[in-house]
Amino acid sequence: MKDRLEALAKHAREEITAAQDAERVEALRVKYLGRKGELSAALGGMGKLSPDERRALGEVANRVKAEVEQLLAAAVARVEDTRLEAELRGPKVDVTLPGRAQVLGKRHPVSRTLEDIVRVFSRMGFDVASGPELELDYFNFEALNIPKDHPARDMQDTFYVDASWLAAPPPSPVLLRTHTSPVQIRTMLGRRPPVRIVAPGRVYRRDSDLTHTPMFHQVEGLWVDKGVTFAELKGTLDAFVRAFFGEQTRTRFRPSFFPFTEPSAEVDISCVICRGKGCRVCKGGGWLEVLGAGMVHPNVFTAVGYDPAEVTGYAFGLGVERIAMLRFRIDDLRLMFENDVRMIEQL
Repeated sequence: MKDRLEALAKHAREEITAAQDAERVEALRVKYLGRKGELSAALGGMGKLSPDERRALGEVANRVKAEVEQLLAAAVARVEDTRLEAELRGPKVDVTLPGRAQVLGKRHPVSRTLEDIVRVFSRMGFDVASGPELELDYFNFEALNIPKDHPARDMQDTFYVDASWLAAPPPSPVLLRTHTSPVQIRTMLGRRPPVRIVAPGRVYRRDSDLTHTPMFHQVEGLWVDKGVTFAELKGTLDAFVRAFFGEQTRTRFRPSFFPFTEPSAEVDISCVICRGKGCRVCKGGGWLEVLGAGMVHPNVFTAVGYDPAEVTGYAFGLGVERIAMLRFRIDDLRLMFENDVRMIEQL
């Protein structure tokens, strides 16, 4: 057994000295000193020896192990020195050269526009509210005075979601919200008047053309209290338009229809391109439609447990992409979502 250890030391000395790379050195370490290595195998029969023989053999084994460990350490240092010398002989690195400049990213135009819109309304006293994008039909339609047979549902081509995987069936169909108005319903259900909020977020409809995408962003506002009037709605939106587009921007209200407000109005602003003189963007009319608004319908108040005889309120909603297109002079909404480097660099 002693002779076997001496032979092991000789072979290890020869192989480790000849090793030229780190992978080979590691392989030899495992070969000789691993749990199932040659040193462990050579000592496998020590239990059958007498105490004196075991003591003598143990001294030899410790000497061989120490020698192998020293050889391996020297080999590691030799391989590392060889690598460093090769690097020094290779192409030189000029540490005095300037570093590569890092190109800083910027906020997406839609994100910037949404944040600026919310900032304006926050300064006017509106809290920011949020809600789920995966919504129930009840909150998205019925509580907003849009029953199943209402023709207004045809105006919003909806993405419905298969909810059969749920442990318990939901109380109404599940869908991707088509507007952020459900946030208004959820907020009123959990809070008594006064309620003054804006609800920014993503919404989804089955649209895709120059001015529509299947996913887009809205900011909707709601103010409910005793004695809220249409005049206050007009004043709020006029103040927003002037703060966002400039003091010289004018507003115009046109009668319209929305199931959840009565009376309802479309809100136009004087064209931000031609300042109302008439151009290609405003199709010569001098006005651009940017908002929908109105006084909250009594049926909506009833759905959330408010008494329409005691409180009134107004609501409004605007498309963030529409505002961003006007702000950045973009004529095709899809350009902001196609990751065209030329477009991104301009914005």
